[in-house]
Amino acid sequence: MTITRIGAGPRMSKAVVHGNTVYLAGQVADAAKGQSVAAQTKDILAQIDGLLAQAGTDKTKLLSVNIWLADISTFSEMNSVWDTWIVVGSTPARATVEAKLAAPEYTVEIAAIAAR
Repeated sequence: MTITRIGAGPRMSKAVVHGNTVYLAGQVADAAKGQSVAAQTKDILAQIDGLLAQAGTDKTKLLSVNIWLADISTFSEMNSVWDTWIVVGSTPARATVEAKLAAPEYTVEIAAIAAR
């Protein structure tokens, strides 16, 4: 079975496709870095849409999502964007936790696994 890497770099790939499963690395909001949690979440979800499309799938096929927030008190703000993006009836298994992220400008990171 082949492995396809999307956005491969020296340290990591943005996505890896193996068979009918797509694994997305943790995505951060480079375009919205330093902005609000809502803005960063919107930016990340747009990136996820693009990576899933490159892999031949979409958000209706999400299986699992992990979300890291720099401050868990922003859970509702993140969910206000998530709830308008996710497809009702196609919601993935999901975990959201508070964690120290790679840089203080990042307040949200999201990783996902999807079927093709």
